[in-house]
Amino acid sequence: MGAGHTHDLHVPGDSIVHRTAPEAKLVAAFVFVLAVAVTPRREVWAFAGYAVLAVVWVVASGIGPRRTITRLAVILPFITFAFFLPFIGGGDTTDVAGFELSTEGLWGTWNVLTKAVLGATTSIVLASTTPVPEIVRGLERLRMPRLVTGIISFMFRYLGVITAELGRMRTAMIARGHDPRWLWQAKPIASSAGAMFVRSYERGERVHAAMLARGFRGTMPTFDDRRAEPTDWLRAALIPALAVSLALGGLLT
Repeated sequence: MGAGHTHDLHVPGDSIVHRTAPEAKLVAAFVFVLAVAVTPRREVWAFAGYAVLAVVWVVASGIGPRRTITRLAVILPFITFAFFLPFIGGGDTTDVAGFELSTEGLWGTWNVLTKAVLGATTSIVLASTTPVPEIVRGLERLRMPRLVTGIISFMFRYLGVITAELGRMRTAMIARGHDPRWLWQAKPIASSAGAMFVRSYERGERVHAAMLARGFRGTMPTFDDRRAEPTDWLRAALIPALAVSLALGGLLT
């Protein structure tokens, strides 16, 4: 539980996005994603504008296009079903490379892909430029209940602890000559998962008792009281304001 509690998604830097207050970035990301979500799928020009804004956001953050594209791969399993929509959709059909595909299905695929990529890119920029503790503080300053922010904070802290524990258990299994790779070898994995659950639960109880002994009363101490200044809100509002303009244009046309 020591050493900073950073997460692998954060990319250290000193860009203008890194320097912006976390609560301003959270609001900006939410407004941008909301604008993308409400835009009608047939307004291609609006999505082209969103793509330009997303590229500007990535460039301003300094995280680099290669890292962004690599991290976008995480959404592939969740949008795989979108590629089947042209084959199973009804209504009018369109000939594409000799295949009769549903026109509504094609629009559905376009809708899922564009909105998922834009939303994921926004999340990547936010996570890459804002450590988890700052995100939690930003949520608290936006008046999110302390109970919710406490759960989020401890979830990320224990995620790293449990991942490290699983790695040690797997190393111990391999050292004893067992390296399961097939379905019929799943029993040791199930047993390890059960042991992992018990050990995590017991460790959580010990940590909670230790925190109570040190004066914990439901809130984590804050060592950075810097709040968003007007310049932070102005910087963060630029791209969402343009996105809202595009969304209004798409809805009105």
